Amino acid sequence: MKMTRRAGLGLVLAMATGLFGAAQALAADPLKVGFVYVGPIGDHGYSYQHEQGRLAVEKHFGDKVKTTYVENVPEGADAERVIRQLAASGHQLIFTTSFGFMNPTVKVAKQFPKVKFEHATGYMRAANLSTYMARFYEGRYAAGVAAGRLTKSNKLGYIASFPIPEVVRGANAFTLGARSVNPKAEVRVVWVNSWYDPGKEREAAEALMAQGVDVMAQHTDSAAPVQAAEEKGIWAIGQASDMSRFGPKSHLTAIVDDWSGYYIDRVQAVLDGTWKSADTWKGFDAGMVHLAPFNPATPAAVRDEALKVEAEIKDHKLHPFAGPVKDQSGKVVIPAGKTASDEDLLKMNWFVEGVVGSMPK
Repeated sequence: MKMTRRAGLGLVLAMATGLFGAAQALAADPLKVGFVYVGPIGDHGYSYQHEQGRLAVEKHFGDKVKTTYVENVPEGADAERVIRQLAASGHQLIFTTSFGFMNPTVKVAKQFPKVKFEHATGYMRAANLSTYMARFYEGRYAAGVAAGRLTKSNKLGYIASFPIPEVVRGANAFTLGARSVNPKAEVRVVWVNSWYDPGKEREAAEALMAQGVDVMAQHTDSAAPVQAAEEKGIWAIGQASDMSRFGPKSHLTAIVDDWSGYYIDRVQAVLDGTWKSADTWKGFDAGMVHLAPFNPATPAAVRDEALKVEAEIKDHKLHPFAGPVKDQSGKVVIPAGKTASDEDLLKMNWFVEGVVGSMPK
């Protein structure tokens, strides 16, 4: 069929208009961001705080992003399957938020080189895989100072999840903080081999209290230890978020994780086209960690001392692992005048003097 010049121009304009409209629609497509959680978002601890970060992303970016989360993902084959499904379904940025997700994330990242991945608390990176972590140990040291002042039995408790450097480092920092003000304080460690298991966490809390522990910290995610402490009338220190609602009388403070700023910054980088693989490890100074408000019944002098320690760590005037630091055998591991390097902290597999307990083989 012969086409007139006017008809031809009309067709060209129609095609151009259609392409422009398609381009506009494409440009308007939201960035799909996925989050993978090891526990339920209602754990009121670690996964809960990551979920608050996801919600902050939605609030900040509005319809520029579309987020998805998967909770209660076991560390292992199930994690790999979930991460792959997110990548295959068009998610351009995926946050995997537990140490045991590291190898599955690395494997899927190799299979989807155009997708950007971020893994929390791990150490393996690639061109499309970043790592990020908070310096939780800073908060544990400051909370330990308060615990060392408040204990009457000189027996403190620490409910530990898995024997990985992050958890060992946390127990050590808590112990060092307590013994900086009370050299007689000892920290008894009980392992539950789970990040979130209210039943096991309560059993661990009860076992510690039966040993005479009167201040208890946790590196697990449920509120069960705080609830158990409330029933027995001892102090408890929450994990990852403010757990005071579960123990109004017992909850001393908590080491609070705040991922909101980091998540917003990384999503913005993808939208701007400036995202690059990196390793981020920040603490009090960047607001990724802070202490929850102290219980109103806390003696003012104890509260003020802990907050002063928090400020000194934030200003880099105090380091929780400044020497001299001895291990359980009494051997000096960090000499006077020296401070543990990040490399040393990231591979920490020994307990400091004052810890009662051992690491599972």
